[in-house]
Amino acid sequence: MSVTVPLVTFDPSGEKQGSKTRMKMANEKTNFHESDAVHLASFTQRMGRWIHRFRRTRQMMSDVHPGPDAGFLERFASGEDHHSERQSDVGWKAFLCRQHCCGQLVVDTTQKGHYKWLGIVSIAIMYNYIFIVGRTVFWDMQNLCPIVWLVLDYTCDLIYVFDMAVHAHEGYLEQGLMVTDPDKLRRHYWQSWDSKIDIFSLLPTDLLYLVWGSPTECIHVPCGVVVRMNRLFRLSRMMAFFDKTENQTNFPNAFRITKVMIYLLVIIHWNGCIYFAISNAIGFGSDGWVVTLVENGANLSLTYQYIFTFYWSTLTLTTIGETPPPEIEVEFVFVIVEYMIGILIFATIVGNIGSMITNMNASRTEFQTRMDAVKQYMVFRKVSKELEERVIQWFDYMWSNKQSLDEGRVMDTLPDKLKAEIAIHVHLDTLKQVKIFQDCEPGLLAELVLKLQLQVFSPGDYICRKGDVGKEMYIVKRGKLSVCSDDGKTVFVTLGAGSVFGEVSILNIAGNKTGNRRTANVRSVGYSDLFCLSKSDLWNALQEYPEGRKTLLERGRQLLLKDGLLDEEVNRRHQDECDSAKDRIDKLEMALDTLQTRFARLLAEYTSSQQTIKQRISKVEQQSQQPFPEIDAIVENNSAVTIPSSPNLKRKSFNLLDVPVRKPSTSRSDDVAGDEVPHVPPVPFTENKINADVSTLNLNRIESENHQ
Repeated sequence: MSVTVPLVTFDPSGEKQGSKTRMKMANEKTNFHESDAVHLASFTQRMGRWIHRFRRTRQMMSDVHPGPDAGFLERFASGEDHHSERQSDVGWKAFLCRQHCCGQLVVDTTQKGHYKWLGIVSIAIMYNYIFIVGRTVFWDMQNLCPIVWLVLDYTCDLIYVFDMAVHAHEGYLEQGLMVTDPDKLRRHYWQSWDSKIDIFSLLPTDLLYLVWGSPTECIHVPCGVVVRMNRLFRLSRMMAFFDKTENQTNFPNAFRITKVMIYLLVIIHWNGCIYFAISNAIGFGSDGWVVTLVENGANLSLTYQYIFTFYWSTLTLTTIGETPPPEIEVEFVFVIVEYMIGILIFATIVGNIGSMITNMNASRTEFQTRMDAVKQYMVFRKVSKELEERVIQWFDYMWSNKQSLDEGRVMDTLPDKLKAEIAIHVHLDTLKQVKIFQDCEPGLLAELVLKLQLQVFSPGDYICRKGDVGKEMYIVKRGKLSVCSDDGKTVFVTLGAGSVFGEVSILNIAGNKTGNRRTANVRSVGYSDLFCLSKSDLWNALQEYPEGRKTLLERGRQLLLKDGLLDEEVNRRHQDECDSAKDRIDKLEMALDTLQTRFARLLAEYTSSQQTIKQRISKVEQQSQQPFPEIDAIVENNSAVTIPSSPNLKRKSFNLLDVPVRKPSTSRSDDVAGDEVPHVPPVPFTENKINADVSTLNLNRIESENHQ
């Protein structure tokens, strides 16, 4: 459904002309007074300004939400500054939600605007938790400023209404994607328990003022504001705000302690209000346990009443002070319940705060444990006092500079992409100072920054010595290094933050006249922090980036040529050998691929033929187990069968041997008695003939079945 708003503009320059027109209309129409014209002009002006603001708001809300931010590696490759953040959105988009091209409102719970909105809702909830309960029993508080209380109450109700609309459009994840369909979001909200609680907290229970009494005047306890107790059921939104704050703050332990204190103060406040209400039911000043409102003939002020009840509640729940003893049964029961709740609250508070304080000092305790273990080891091994003092000073430096944190163990909980982005954010400025790594592939840079290791050197420590094989390159993060002679007395140059050395030795460039060895002694002047990249880590990363490897080797050769440390003939010969070796490897890989393909084909043919033979053998076995009526007919048609007795014949044609052979009859029947019948010689029936007949029958049977 679309609504068309007519475009109305207000031009301040035409105000005089408009006034002349209105004067003319006033002269023509006698029933149109001058005051009406002034009101109409002011109304038109306000209407124009309102529509102008409406157009601006509509324009801001119809902006298309920008797509996902480009990856950090792509921004680094394009040369953008990694400290620059995306500009914050304006209007509703920055405060509350993100907009899509369809113009629908979808609240993104990960944005800062949603967090700020939860903060506003939490203030309204805390107001109701404190003042609704307090005004219910302290009539002086309710009668103090009733109009102000009404304004604040209905302001909180308005915030509740807006929060219900926001809650109904909050996006949620489904299969890892944010749901942005408004109908689906609303359906999900109405099917949850949150919608029922929100509706219950907004029920118009203020209508009960007609029965309970005027909301602006309280003459009995409880006061009429008790009808608004359903507003306390929005606690879940405040808990969500606390959870977000705990996740986003840099001091989670301090916030946890603050949250526990807030809960404690609210419970003490409620308990004090209950104590005041019980005192009202029993009678103020009737005994020594209840609250007294009159002292020395003068009524006590509201401040004294509230502070006294709050003090009594604090002493009771924390069980740390003396309170007036109860005197009647109701007072005894109430005090017993109070003490039981107080013990539970006290144990909870002590346990939570103790655990939080322990967590706050966990890093210090762990660091101290490691240092104590090293101290015990040095005592056991009888290390010299001088070396022991150096070790202790190193520990002190690590703790004072906040470098005792095990970065590897902390970062292991993150996925590789997030680890790479954090590492680039931390080490980008340092990595850009290395000339050979400038303008490299973003993926290669991501691999390298993950392999950078921070090393701390004490005063006088040698980072490398002349003649050592170069296995690492170093980038100075903090401190001073001196390039000195062999005896350490002569200092040639001093390296500071941002200096790089040893980058060429880890590239293994053929023809390097130094033989990938250190050419100078580098010593730490004071405490120095250096980033180290080992040769093995570099070449492991370069295996996946052949183009980056070529670029780095070429830049290394250029640096060696500039310093006159490269033997070009040896380097050229090595390149030719590498190229020829690479060609041979490529040919071997191609031949191996061909052999693998042929072997796969032969294996497939062998498997197929094997399956075919198995099927044929199974069919023959099934046919051999069936009876052969044709063989019986052949045997019966022969009048005489002569079969030599042999074991092989019995084994090969056991079915035929089991068939009984009918002997020729020499007797005459009754009806042909006396007739002479000529003797017919027996037909020879040999083993070969039987086998041939059986084989022929089997083959005919198999062919007929296959044909079918």
